[in-house]
Amino acid sequence: MCGIAGIIANNARNYQDELQKMTDAMVHRGPDSSDLEFYENAALGHRRLSIIDLSENGKQPMLSSTKNECIVLNGEIYGYQTLKAQYPEYPYHGSSDTEVILAMYQRKQENLIHDLPGMFAFAIWDNGKQELFCARDRFGEKPFFYAIGKNNEFIFASEIKAILASGLIKPEVNNDALSHYLQHGYVSTYQSIYHNIHTLPPAHQLIWKDGKITVSRYYSIPAKNRTLSLSDAKDEFIYLLKNAVKKQLIADVEVGSFLSGGLDSSSIVALVAEFLPRQTTISFGYDHEDSELKYAKEIAEKYHTNHIEVHEKKQDLATSLLKISPYFDEPFADISFIPHFEICRNAKKDLTVVLSGDVGDELFGGYNFYRVENQLKNHFTYKNIIAKFGLQLYQKLRPISFISQKNLAHGNILDFHQNFVRNSFNKNEQASLGITSNYKQPYSFSPNPDSLNDIMRVDLEGYVPGNMMVKSDRMAMANSLEVRTPFLDIDFAEFCIQLPEQLKLSNDNDKIILREAMGSYWTETIRKRHKQGFGMSVKSWFEEDNLVNLSNDLLKDRNQKVFNYIDFDATQKYLKKDHKHWNLLQLALWAHNNQNVL
Repeated sequence: MCGIAGIIANNARNYQDELQKMTDAMVHRGPDSSDLEFYENAALGHRRLSIIDLSENGKQPMLSSTKNECIVLNGEIYGYQTLKAQYPEYPYHGSSDTEVILAMYQRKQENLIHDLPGMFAFAIWDNGKQELFCARDRFGEKPFFYAIGKNNEFIFASEIKAILASGLIKPEVNNDALSHYLQHGYVSTYQSIYHNIHTLPPAHQLIWKDGKITVSRYYSIPAKNRTLSLSDAKDEFIYLLKNAVKKQLIADVEVGSFLSGGLDSSSIVALVAEFLPRQTTISFGYDHEDSELKYAKEIAEKYHTNHIEVHEKKQDLATSLLKISPYFDEPFADISFIPHFEICRNAKKDLTVVLSGDVGDELFGGYNFYRVENQLKNHFTYKNIIAKFGLQLYQKLRPISFISQKNLAHGNILDFHQNFVRNSFNKNEQASLGITSNYKQPYSFSPNPDSLNDIMRVDLEGYVPGNMMVKSDRMAMANSLEVRTPFLDIDFAEFCIQLPEQLKLSNDNDKIILREAMGSYWTETIRKRHKQGFGMSVKSWFEEDNLVNLSNDLLKDRNQKVFNYIDFDATQKYLKKDHKHWNLLQLALWAHNNQNVL
């Protein structure tokens, strides 16, 4: 895992100081080494966290055998040994996955991207063609930002802070991104918080040539479901997941696993045990009656792991926020980023690479609101006007269920999902704050508004890269830790995306395919479990005086930078120690952290 940076401009060696500042800004992403490489019109930089090929042969920027091409890569190419065998003509100097991409490029040029698995963001400078080829992985596990500098330089990096460190661009806040953040609690994966700094979306490639930028999608998630029996699905599920875990255990350092005690992480730990004689597992929990630590311990004991428990300690939340939030570069409101930072910080004491059970909920149907939406779909006919009229009439006579009320407000389960689930500020509330926008995130397919599987696809293209992978990448890299996500292995993920809905959830059960395929690997207590988070709430956090004091400093002072973008008086109406309040606090904290560049 690493940090990459580059400047494409005439007389590129003149940008040595700017490039050095860019890589220095990302020292947390790669503390092991820092290197720069220069061509006449390209300057590439790299921060290295050594995982594979720890020798000098694995360092970057990496020149090809002809020295005509040079690559900087952030990420891991799983199964690269198999890929390497397909390109025997290339004169390899080391054993890194980075060099395999160079071998692929020499034969296939940009078409290599269709055969490349793993999590990655990379840039290849082709000196003969005077062209830069960049790409980002299919599910947005690794970040890639770019901008045009004041002298028409093309600038790219793993983090926004590195682009700003170049001093070549003055950022301008993106109103559409502010709107998306206020509604969802994170910036869209198709935008950045600045309209003159861009993100390369997941599953997209970028080509720079002669000052022109071409961005195109190279991959779309499967849009159609398969017809498959539960028996056949179970066998294929286990085969593909075992293969995914096996590939992601390849490293020249120890690989451990996060273990929450939930179904997803317990499954990963169970399968790792088939390949490693003894693994290290690490769990984080708050000390209260709903803590998951006891469940994690059950799995750790079943598989005889070297188990590490991280117990939450009473601490100054304000200090934690001030320390952690700058790593995001953008406003980010997912409350779980604080415990995620802490488990990564503690994992780094013993490990450099950790496997995670992330994205199981989106692939197998694990969230409670999916079950609510399934009931909405099964129990109401949205397009039947007479039925709607009957419900409205019935509502006047007596109260109706939560599900029915939401059905009346939204025309289908997709509308319900997009306008109610994980939403903070609606359009009217945003307008009261002075923010208006008509931005709608694009998708690689046209969602069926009555399909639960398509709702999960929407989450895989929106919430997963925009929220989950941002949190995972930034909090892990803040601690120089690599986190791998076996559930996002391309073969396994595609299989799960195409499973029929009834193999994922029903009105009474969730994660049906996971429970059927992996149940024998768990303890009886784990088998009975359903989705649980870290167990703390925004409301309980606002009971701490230090957080309230920080909020007062940032949100009750008209002179704070955040009020250049939202209305002060309207803001005061939303400070009720709830999720809206938390959302605004993170926005104000972002503005405070970046006040010198805004």
